[in-house]
Amino acid sequence: MTHLGTRGLVALAAAALLALSACANEADGGTASPSASSATTSAKNPVAITYDGGIYVLDGESLAVAHDVKLDGFNRVNPAGNDTHVVVTAADGFRVLDAVTGRMTDITYPGSKPGHVVLHGDRTILFTDGTGDVNSFDPKDLAKGKPEGRTYQTAQPHHGVAVELSDGTMVVTLGTDESRPGAIALDEQGKEIARSEECEGVHGEAVAKGEVVALGCEDGVLLFKKGTFVKVKGDRAYSAVGTQVGSEVSPIVLGDYKVDPDAEREFPEQFALVDTAAHTLRVVPMPKGVSYSFRSLARGPEGEGLILGTDGKLHVVDPAVGKIVSSWPVVGQWKEPMDWQQPRPALFVRGGDAYVTEPATKKVHRLDLATGKVVGSTSLGGIPNEISGTLSTH
Repeated sequence: MTHLGTRGLVALAAAALLALSACANEADGGTASPSASSATTSAKNPVAITYDGGIYVLDGESLAVAHDVKLDGFNRVNPAGNDTHVVVTAADGFRVLDAVTGRMTDITYPGSKPGHVVLHGDRTILFTDGTGDVNSFDPKDLAKGKPEGRTYQTAQPHHGVAVELSDGTMVVTLGTDESRPGAIALDEQGKEIARSEECEGVHGEAVAKGEVVALGCEDGVLLFKKGTFVKVKGDRAYSAVGTQVGSEVSPIVLGDYKVDPDAEREFPEQFALVDTAAHTLRVVPMPKGVSYSFRSLARGPEGEGLILGTDGKLHVVDPAVGKIVSSWPVVGQWKEPMDWQQPRPALFVRGGDAYVTEPATKKVHRLDLATGKVVGSTSLGGIPNEISGTLSTH
């Protein structure tokens, strides 16, 4: 994806990104050598957008480009969990960008194949696929330098994810290069307290109301709630859920839903709503002929689901009734590329604002979620790829 305290809703909305939930860990860009623009302006409520060769940092209100941070290779951006910083997933590890000033800090978490960044409560958790390293810290401490955080190393490196709950319980995926069968839960001292291997292909996470963790599987979703793992199956043998976004005000998780195990790249035309209280999974169709990508999912301030469709509209989902209730035009029609690293319209939500990139026109738009109207747009010099930002006002 990003995933929760009062800032959890926004974090997981961005987790569509964190989300992540797409295979960030396969990033194989060139050598990263960061430098920042010489601009001395500060970005208010920064929004970070990657392009080939760097990261634009925009003022979240005016959409003016405040900084152009040069960074080679394929990079990704994630909320760091505070109102100042953004975590950059680079080729050689995680780096921390001060998005307000547009300066790369000296805070780094080196390691091959850096992957998911998860936010929950007062914790930011980084998972490095190539090493199996998990780093968890309080994002408020980033202002003082590299935080003194909690660390864990999985038994074997794999494309995984970890979530730390308010009582110190950490849920961590199990896996190797060949197989990812499930997850374990560890107490605050690192002792295993629960395990499930009923989630083949485990990928992606979200946290719902009541600190229920949802992990995507090839045949549904694996929940961790009240100290126990619970499996919620899909409606067919292969019913894969990967990218998910949750809300602290809703027990229902929004996730993608794929049904073709042989597809090189499936373009899903339905999505999943997982009720973590009732242990049910509802499949809801998109409008006819409309699909979406892993960068399309988010949650709004009232817990509503948000899906950016290939018809160029932002579709609003009422998770309680399982229906699309509004569809707002934002960008032109588009098609998801076969290569997951290539640009396509992407969505970042913070509070009542939705920010949407449009690679075809090199633009980014700001949409008011209260009215469904586009209230601002700006043109960029490069083609926008991924989008994220800080969490609260600065």
